[in-house]
Amino acid sequence: MNAQLGTIILYVQNVQLLRNFYVEHFNLKVIEEDPIWVLLDAGGVHIGLHKIGDQYLENIEAGYLFDNNTKLVFEIDIDIESARNELVSKNIQMREIKTFENYPFWLCDGTDPEGNVFQLKSKK
Repeated sequence: MNAQLGTIILYVQNVQLLRNFYVEHFNLKVIEEDPIWVLLDAGGVHIGLHKIGDQYLENIEAGYLFDNNTKLVFEIDIDIESARNELVSKNIQMREIKTFENYPFWLCDGTDPEGNVFQLKSKK
């Protein structure tokens, strides 16, 4: 079997909020959308934002940020420090820039409005 990753789906509380976040800050294009679903073009893969079912939303306190083990990594074509500073100026939570020995990229993690982790990745 040969397999290719085509879409990553995040289950979210507020589809419109996250749609706007990823379109505005990462320039992703909307492929399709309806009230409970948005599909974004992220280059080689699509990101689906799917509204969490009402039966689950009833048990979530207002302002709750999800804790999950998924990270969206965006390779960027500009200086990572400039990109980080721009996001911080828009009140987006960003961690410090880091790298690893013998690794050709700079990395910087941040979180979207619902607590999903994303990473900026830039060549040194």
